[in-house]
Amino acid sequence: MTPDHCPALGQKRLVVVVKGYPRLSETFIAQELRGLELAGLDLVIVSLRHPTDKKRHAVHFEIAAELLYLPEYLYQEPRRVLRGFWCACHHPGFWPTLRAWLKDLMRDPSPNRIRRLGQAAVLVAEWPHNGAWLHAHFIHTPASVADYAAQIMHVGWTVSAHAKDIWTSPDWELSAKLNRAKWAVTCTEMGHKHLQSLAGDPARVHLSYHGLNLDRFPSFTETRAVRDGSDPADPVQIVSVGRAVRKKGYDTLLHALALLPANLHWRFTHLGGGPERETLQALAETLNLTSRIHWQGSVDQSEVLSAYRSSDLFALACRITADGDRDGLPNVLVEAASQGLACLSTNISGIPELFRNAENGWLTPPDNPEALAAALQTAITRPDLRAQYGQAAAAQVRATLDYHHSVNQLMTLFAVEGIQPWPKNP
Repeated sequence: MTPDHCPALGQKRLVVVVKGYPRLSETFIAQELRGLELAGLDLVIVSLRHPTDKKRHAVHFEIAAELLYLPEYLYQEPRRVLRGFWCACHHPGFWPTLRAWLKDLMRDPSPNRIRRLGQAAVLVAEWPHNGAWLHAHFIHTPASVADYAAQIMHVGWTVSAHAKDIWTSPDWELSAKLNRAKWAVTCTEMGHKHLQSLAGDPARVHLSYHGLNLDRFPSFTETRAVRDGSDPADPVQIVSVGRAVRKKGYDTLLHALALLPANLHWRFTHLGGGPERETLQALAETLNLTSRIHWQGSVDQSEVLSAYRSSDLFALACRITADGDRDGLPNVLVEAASQGLACLSTNISGIPELFRNAENGWLTPPDNPEALAAALQTAITRPDLRAQYGQAAAAQVRATLDYHHSVNQLMTLFAVEGIQPWPKNP
């Protein structure tokens, strides 16, 4: 921890449980954590998984929090796990928690359920000095670990819910967690309404758009080239940023691109890794698109910003998968819009909470390559609409989605629980 961020002696610390840290795909969590530090909170980050990304964003190097990794798999660190259970069982809350966990196990007899309790026990045994409150990012696995640890130690806990974690968790588990947590925040109106419907006290579920650190995404003031797809030497530049996973709908986007007229000139660049990337590359070859597509792989935030500024159109064909997984309001859409880059996406989840079709972007139904292709053709051939929609979306992002709003909201909520900023240096 840097000298400018040394807490006062005995200051209460916020212990934040995350699924993995750091992760390129969860910039919104990192910027929120850094925002809380800058607002004066002393944090400890507890991660259930070790990092797998080879790169990091600049914000990860700025975060000063102490970092604790729990055993990713219990069998890998048996002594640490046994020590955790030995310590936890001496807390008066352990046996009631164990009985509650057994009920959960009967409803969800999975290895993951066992791992959650083991990780919670290790967290109890290795509880950070002056740790006073638990906060979990994601209401599925991280919230389970936080919940069990909080029950064992009789400390308070809260949770930030996002997208996949809401829609792939059973209602019984969401309801139980919402009733035990002091409060919850979530980042889309759709998720907010769903969680309120499951909470015993709906007023304890708050809507908090996580927003964007606009200092990292200053306004793009240059004039974009006027490309309309008619010049093979100067094709319209389409970009997308996201992990190659099914909920991003990249297969639908590729099929839509294949439906465009052959005499329409465009180039598509994808930024990001993900398990389906090779499958998508094979699909692009089958659709005879390979020469028009560049797969750039994982990049840091500065490279992402450069891609937004050099492109003409951002496209992301989000869908709801069979198991309910989906995005909320993808942070990359907010980032792209902040740069005045016209955006094309689908009308699911929280996306229509920022974009209005034919007003500040293009929205189509998910899994509909024909509708997506029609919107793409309009967007490619109408640079005037791209400029109009991009400017309108940028104005809305800068007026309503500055991440300072969500940080201030969280600071107010944490203050009620006694988690206060450290004193400013004189």
